[in-house]
Amino acid sequence: MKKKALVVLSMGVAAAAFALTQLPRWRRVQEAVPRELWSPVLFVPTSLTSERSLRFIRALPVPDRVPAGVRHEVVQAVVEGRDPVALHIYEPPGRERPSGALLWIHGGGFVMGTPAIGHQFCSRVATELGVLVASVDYRLAPEHPFPIPLEDTYTGLRWLADQAQELGVDLTRIAIGGDSAGGGLAASLAQLAHDREEVPVCFQLLVYPMLDDRSALRGDHAGTGDFVWNPPSNRFGWTSYLGRKPTADSAPSYAAAARRVDLSGLPAAWIGVGDLDLFHAEDVAYAERLRSAGVPVELVVVPGMYHGADQIPPAATSTSMAGFNGSKLEALRSAIG
Repeated sequence: MKKKALVVLSMGVAAAAFALTQLPRWRRVQEAVPRELWSPVLFVPTSLTSERSLRFIRALPVPDRVPAGVRHEVVQAVVEGRDPVALHIYEPPGRERPSGALLWIHGGGFVMGTPAIGHQFCSRVATELGVLVASVDYRLAPEHPFPIPLEDTYTGLRWLADQAQELGVDLTRIAIGGDSAGGGLAASLAQLAHDREEVPVCFQLLVYPMLDDRSALRGDHAGTGDFVWNPPSNRFGWTSYLGRKPTADSAPSYAAAARRVDLSGLPAAWIGVGDLDLFHAEDVAYAERLRSAGVPVELVVVPGMYHGADQIPPAATSTSMAGFNGSKLEALRSAIG
């Protein structure tokens, strides 16, 4: 009995000690995050800093259900001279042809995630806008560093354009988009497509995009990056993607969209981010630079929003996230709907 009591006491002391160490975190949540955006994940400190922790996260189950009424299939995109890539296709019943199309790129810090995490969003876009959506199952770092993930997305874009007539897609209404690292890949893909002049892209939807590897070098993040995707995780993601640690001097062309000097001629953009997101400063700066280069940009900044809040329950069902998601859809509707 004494041994059992000691075990219970030790567990209680450990729990109390943990609670005390997390008091500053809980206070930050209470002070910075609106109540409607609270989620249990905010109260758990997490960092992705090693391949061991990456293996654990990749092993977690992901909901893999596509909403009823949406035709969903996985096809192999084959483009001559390029590695094949799998695409998830979402199509609403009775789609008028030709329609616009969205090439979607999922997030995950360049190192995790699958198209399955975008089933709900891709299905909603297809259904509400009456368009075709294709989501790229690109290869992940660190096993496949830059430029492999980006080139996989380009293969998806090329295939979508090459098959436009068969798919019933209007070549003048192809948009690209993504969230987090997927948003960063979408921004780089817009630059790559512009320079290669093989596929016209009419619009880019960049949802809290991961644009600048130099953010991994900064020590002061001005109160951002406390929740979900933090500086240690950011360093791991960029290091895995680049195949080396980020440096202030340079990065390979197209690896980090924010590094590009000349942004003129790129497609119109919608950029959305929260002011608590680690990527807030780089996203706002990129939007301003696009505008200065003559590119039409809609910038949406949500007060009190942290990284991925639009996908994390119960915050995802809040009024502010409904507005955020509605803004995405309206931007796409104007571009390709």
